[in-house]
Amino acid sequence: MKPFARADRVGGQIQKILSDILLKRIKDPRLKMTTITGVKLSRDLRTAKIYFTITGTSTNIEEATEGFKSALGYVKRTLASQLGLRYMPDLKFFHDESFDYGSHIEKIIKTIDLENEQNNNTIEK
Repeated sequence: MKPFARADRVGGQIQKILSDILLKRIKDPRLKMTTITGVKLSRDLRTAKIYFTITGTSTNIEEATEGFKSALGYVKRTLASQLGLRYMPDLKFFHDESFDYGSHIEKIIKTIDLENEQNNNTIEK
């Protein structure tokens, strides 16, 4: 049994390098508040789905997606030089909605806890 597939290892490398590129090299203001949350690479290493989060509204998400599209050539060249793969995967960027969903669930739980606390206080009096 293999502990990790090659696609997982290469995906981790892509995430690490891409995060570094976003932090140090890309000056596009649309990509300033983005964070790479994950990379899923196909088994044949031809397609990479890159997931990102960004704080703000849905317009920020659309702007970040456009920013990634405009920086795609530079990102692919930089990744290719650092990864040393025979074929550079096709990069596709997707907004990761799991963090937004998690914060939504957290707000719901807090309101339920607050309501339960208020109900317990009125019952005790």
